[in-house]
Amino acid sequence: MFKALKKWWKYLGAKFNKSFDDKADPAIQLEQALAEAQSQHRRLKEQAANVIASQKQAEIRLNGKMAELEKLNTNARQALMMAADAEKAGNPTKAQQYNSAAETIANQLIQVEKDVESLKAMVMDATQASDQAKAAVAQNSRLLQEKLAEKNKLLSQLEQARMHEEMNKAMSQLNETVGDDVPTLKEVQEKIEARYAKAKATQELSEVGVESRVLEIEQATANIEAQSRLSQLRSELGLDGAPTPAAVEAPKPAEG
Repeated sequence: MFKALKKWWKYLGAKFNKSFDDKADPAIQLEQALAEAQSQHRRLKEQAANVIASQKQAEIRLNGKMAELEKLNTNARQALMMAADAEKAGNPTKAQQYNSAAETIANQLIQVEKDVESLKAMVMDATQASDQAKAAVAQNSRLLQEKLAEKNKLLSQLEQARMHEEMNKAMSQLNETVGDDVPTLKEVQEKIEARYAKAKATQELSEVGVESRVLEIEQATANIEAQSRLSQLRSELGLDGAPTPAAVEAPKPAEG
Protein backbone atom coordinates (compact mmCIF):
# COMPACT_ATOMS: atom_id res chain seq x y z
CA MET A 1 0.00 0.00 0.00
CA PHE A 2 2.80 2.37 0.94
CA LYS A 3 4.66 1.63 -2.29
CA ALA A 4 1.50 2.33 -4.31
CA LEU A 5 0.96 5.66 -2.53
CA LYS A 6 4.61 6.58 -3.02
CA LYS A 7 4.41 5.69 -6.71
CA TRP A 8 1.20 7.71 -7.10
CA TRP A 9 2.77 10.67 -5.30
CA LYS A 10 5.78 10.61 -7.64
CA TYR A 11 3.43 10.44 -10.62
CA LEU A 12 1.50 13.48 -9.40
CA GLY A 13 4.76 15.32 -8.83
CA ALA A 14 5.97 14.52 -12.33
CA LYS A 15 2.63 15.55 -13.80
CA PHE A 16 2.67 18.83 -11.89
CA ASN A 17 6.24 19.55 -12.98
CA LYS A 18 5.38 18.86 -16.61
CA SER A 19 2.32 21.11 -16.43
CA PHE A 20 4.40 23.80 -14.76
CA ASP A 21 7.17 23.55 -17.38
CA ASP A 22 4.62 23.77 -20.21
CA LYS A 23 3.11 26.96 -18.82
CA ALA A 24 6.26 28.60 -17.40
CA ASP A 25 7.82 31.56 -19.19
CA PRO A 26 11.18 30.43 -20.67
CA ALA A 27 12.64 33.92 -20.17
CA ILE A 28 11.91 33.80 -16.43
CA GLN A 29 13.26 30.25 -16.17
CA LEU A 30 16.41 31.38 -17.95
CA GLU A 31 16.84 34.22 -15.44
CA GLN A 32 16.35 31.75 -12.59
CA ALA A 33 18.96 29.36 -14.00
CA LEU A 34 21.45 32.18 -14.46
CA ALA A 35 20.79 33.53 -10.96
CA GLU A 36 21.42 30.05 -9.54
CA ALA A 37 24.68 29.81 -11.51
CA GLN A 38 25.77 33.20 -10.15
CA SER A 39 24.87 32.12 -6.62
CA GLN A 40 26.93 28.94 -7.00
CA HIS A 41 29.84 31.01 -8.26
CA ARG A 42 29.64 33.26 -5.20
CA ARG A 43 29.64 30.22 -2.89
CA LEU A 44 32.61 28.78 -4.75
CA LYS A 45 34.50 32.05 -4.34
CA GLU A 46 33.75 32.09 -0.62
CA GLN A 47 35.02 28.52 -0.24
CA ALA A 48 38.12 29.36 -2.26
CA ALA A 49 38.71 32.42 -0.10
CA ASN A 50 38.60 30.24 3.01
CA VAL A 51 41.11 27.81 1.48
CA ILE A 52 43.44 30.64 0.48
CA ALA A 53 43.06 32.21 3.93
CA SER A 54 44.10 28.90 5.54
CA GLN A 55 47.16 28.82 3.30
CA LYS A 56 48.05 32.38 4.30
CA GLN A 57 47.64 31.54 8.01
CA ALA A 58 49.89 28.50 7.62
CA GLU A 59 52.53 30.67 5.97
CA ILE A 60 52.30 33.21 8.81
CA ARG A 61 52.72 30.46 11.41
CA LEU A 62 55.64 28.99 9.48
CA ASN A 63 57.35 32.35 9.24
CA GLY A 64 56.86 32.83 13.01
CA LYS A 65 58.35 29.41 13.78
CA MET A 66 61.24 30.11 11.43
CA ALA A 67 61.99 33.35 13.29
CA GLU A 68 61.71 31.49 16.61
CA LEU A 69 64.03 28.79 15.32
CA GLU A 70 66.59 31.37 14.28
CA LYS A 71 66.39 33.04 17.68
CA LEU A 72 66.86 29.73 19.54
CA ASN A 73 69.87 28.89 17.40
CA THR A 74 71.39 32.24 18.25
CA ASN A 75 70.66 31.80 21.98
CA ALA A 76 72.07 28.28 22.01
CA ARG A 77 75.33 29.46 20.44
CA GLN A 78 75.54 32.35 22.85
CA ALA A 79 75.02 30.06 25.86
CA LEU A 80 77.75 27.69 24.66
CA MET A 81 80.18 30.58 24.10
CA MET A 82 79.45 32.01 27.55
CA ALA A 83 79.95 28.56 29.11
CA ALA A 84 83.29 28.25 27.37
CA ASP A 85 84.36 31.73 28.56
CA ALA A 86 83.39 30.84 32.15
CA GLU A 87 85.52 27.68 32.04
CA LYS A 88 88.46 29.70 30.75
CA ALA A 89 87.93 32.19 33.53
CA GLY A 90 88.09 29.34 36.10
CA ASN A 91 84.41 29.55 37.04
CA PRO A 92 83.03 26.02 36.65
CA THR A 93 79.79 26.86 38.42
CA LYS A 94 78.99 29.58 35.96
CA ALA A 95 80.04 27.36 33.10
CA GLN A 96 77.67 24.63 34.32
CA GLN A 97 74.79 27.09 34.48
CA TYR A 98 75.41 28.23 30.91
CA ASN A 99 75.68 24.66 29.69
CA SER A 100 72.38 23.80 31.40
CA ALA A 101 70.76 26.84 29.73
CA ALA A 102 72.21 25.76 26.37
CA GLU A 103 70.77 22.25 26.84
CA THR A 104 67.31 23.69 27.62
CA ILE A 105 67.52 25.88 24.54
CA ALA A 106 68.60 22.85 22.49
CA ASN A 107 65.51 20.92 23.60
CA GLN A 108 63.32 23.87 22.60
CA LEU A 109 65.20 24.07 19.34
CA ILE A 110 64.49 20.42 18.56
CA GLN A 111 60.76 20.91 19.18
CA VAL A 112 60.61 24.07 17.07
CA GLU A 113 62.42 22.29 14.24
CA LYS A 114 59.72 19.59 14.33
CA ASP A 115 57.06 22.29 14.29
CA VAL A 116 58.77 23.95 11.32
CA GLU A 117 58.82 20.70 9.33
CA SER A 118 55.17 20.07 10.13
CA LEU A 119 54.23 23.60 9.12
CA LYS A 120 56.20 23.31 5.88
CA ALA A 121 54.17 20.23 4.92
CA MET A 122 50.98 22.02 5.92
CA VAL A 123 51.93 25.06 3.85
CA MET A 124 52.66 22.86 0.83
CA ASP A 125 49.28 21.16 1.10
CA ALA A 126 47.52 24.49 1.68
CA THR A 127 49.33 26.04 -1.28
CA GLN A 128 48.25 23.15 -3.52
CA ALA A 129 44.66 23.46 -2.29
CA SER A 130 44.82 27.24 -2.79
CA ASP A 131 46.03 26.82 -6.37
CA GLN A 132 43.23 24.34 -7.06
CA ALA A 133 40.67 26.69 -5.55
CA LYS A 134 41.94 29.60 -7.68
CA ALA A 135 41.83 27.41 -10.80
CA ALA A 136 38.27 26.29 -9.94
CA VAL A 137 37.14 29.89 -9.50
CA ALA A 138 38.79 30.93 -12.78
CA GLN A 139 37.21 28.00 -14.66
CA ASN A 140 33.79 28.63 -13.15
CA SER A 141 34.11 32.31 -14.00
CA ARG A 142 34.69 31.40 -17.64
CA LEU A 143 31.70 29.06 -17.56
CA LEU A 144 29.59 31.82 -16.05
CA GLN A 145 30.62 34.20 -18.82
CA GLU A 146 29.70 31.56 -21.38
CA LYS A 147 26.31 31.15 -19.70
CA LEU A 148 25.78 34.91 -19.84
CA ALA A 149 26.56 34.90 -23.55
CA GLU A 150 24.33 31.85 -24.04
CA LYS A 151 21.56 33.64 -22.14
CA ASN A 152 21.61 36.54 -24.62
CA LYS A 153 21.59 34.08 -27.51
CA LEU A 154 18.67 32.11 -26.06
CA LEU A 155 16.70 35.28 -25.34
CA SER A 156 17.19 36.33 -28.97
CA GLN A 157 16.03 32.91 -30.18
CA LEU A 158 13.06 33.07 -27.81
CA GLU A 159 12.06 36.46 -29.19
CA GLN A 160 12.31 35.16 -32.75
CA ALA A 161 10.25 32.11 -31.80
CA ARG A 162 7.55 34.34 -30.34
CA MET A 163 7.50 36.47 -33.50
CA HIS A 164 7.12 33.35 -35.66
CA GLU A 165 4.37 32.07 -33.38
CA GLU A 166 2.48 35.36 -33.63
CA MET A 167 2.92 35.35 -37.42
CA ASN A 168 1.70 31.75 -37.67
CA LYS A 169 -1.26 32.62 -35.46
CA ALA A 170 -2.14 35.61 -37.62
CA MET A 171 -1.84 33.57 -40.81
CA SER A 172 -4.01 30.79 -39.43
CA GLN A 173 -6.69 33.31 -38.46
CA LEU A 174 -6.85 34.50 -42.07
CA ASN A 175 -8.03 31.05 -43.10
CA GLU A 176 -10.44 30.60 -40.21
CA THR A 177 -13.87 32.06 -39.64
CA VAL A 178 -13.61 35.14 -37.47
CA GLY A 179 -17.27 34.86 -36.44
CA ASP A 180 -20.57 33.45 -37.55
CA ASP A 181 -21.49 36.68 -39.36
CA VAL A 182 -18.04 37.46 -40.78
CA PRO A 183 -16.80 35.65 -43.92
CA THR A 184 -13.24 34.42 -44.24
CA LEU A 185 -10.78 36.01 -46.61
CA LYS A 186 -10.87 32.87 -48.74
CA GLU A 187 -14.66 33.07 -49.06
CA VAL A 188 -14.48 36.74 -50.10
CA GLN A 189 -11.76 35.87 -52.62
CA GLU A 190 -13.89 33.11 -54.17
CA LYS A 191 -16.89 35.43 -54.38
CA ILE A 192 -14.88 38.14 -56.14
CA GLU A 193 -13.36 35.62 -58.55
CA ALA A 194 -16.84 34.26 -59.41
CA ARG A 195 -18.19 37.76 -60.14
CA TYR A 196 -15.15 38.58 -62.24
CA ALA A 197 -15.52 35.36 -64.28
CA LYS A 198 -19.21 35.99 -64.91
CA ALA A 199 -18.58 39.60 -65.99
CA LYS A 200 -15.80 38.45 -68.31
CA ALA A 201 -18.06 35.81 -69.89
CA THR A 202 -20.86 38.36 -70.43
CA GLN A 203 -18.41 40.74 -72.09
CA GLU A 204 -17.19 38.02 -74.43
CA LEU A 205 -20.78 37.14 -75.42
CA SER A 206 -21.50 40.82 -76.18
CA GLU A 207 -18.41 41.02 -78.34
CA VAL A 208 -19.56 37.92 -80.29
CA GLY A 209 -22.99 39.56 -81.05
CA VAL A 210 -21.38 42.78 -82.32
CA GLU A 211 -18.96 40.89 -84.51
CA SER A 212 -21.78 38.84 -86.09
CA ARG A 213 -23.75 42.01 -86.96
CA VAL A 214 -20.67 43.63 -88.48
CA LEU A 215 -20.14 40.49 -90.58
CA GLU A 216 -23.74 40.57 -91.85
CA ILE A 217 -23.39 44.21 -92.81
CA GLU A 218 -20.18 43.49 -94.68
CA GLN A 219 -21.84 40.59 -96.56
CA ALA A 220 -24.85 42.78 -97.56
CA THR A 221 -22.54 45.50 -98.79
CA ALA A 222 -20.64 42.97 -100.89
CA ASN A 223 -23.90 41.68 -102.50
CA ILE A 224 -25.02 45.23 -103.46
CA GLU A 225 -21.66 45.94 -105.06
CA ALA A 226 -21.89 42.69 -107.04
CA GLN A 227 -25.41 43.49 -108.43
CA SER A 228 -24.25 46.98 -109.39
CA ARG A 229 -21.30 45.52 -111.24
CA LEU A 230 -23.56 43.06 -113.12
CA SER A 231 -25.93 45.86 -114.13
CA GLN A 232 -23.01 47.80 -115.56
CA LEU A 233 -21.89 44.79 -117.57
CA ARG A 234 -25.41 44.24 -119.00
CA SER A 235 -25.53 47.82 -120.13
CA GLU A 236 -22.22 47.48 -121.93
CA LEU A 237 -23.45 44.33 -123.68
CA GLY A 238 -26.78 45.86 -124.70
CA LEU A 239 -28.67 43.51 -122.53
CA ASP A 240 -30.58 46.18 -120.70
CA GLY A 241 -33.86 44.77 -122.01
CA ALA A 242 -33.29 41.47 -120.37
CA PRO A 243 -35.13 40.98 -117.19
CA THR A 244 -33.01 42.07 -114.30
CA PRO A 245 -32.79 39.61 -111.49
CA ALA A 246 -34.35 40.84 -108.36
CA ALA A 247 -31.83 42.49 -106.14
CA VAL A 248 -30.75 40.36 -103.33
CA GLU A 249 -32.31 41.72 -100.26
CA ALA A 250 -29.79 42.33 -97.57
CA PRO A 251 -30.30 39.95 -94.69
CA LYS A 252 -31.92 41.42 -91.68
CA PRO A 253 -29.68 41.82 -88.74
CA ALA A 254 -30.03 39.07 -86.30
CA GLU A 255 -31.93 40.05 -83.24
CA GLY A 256 -29.64 40.28 -80.32
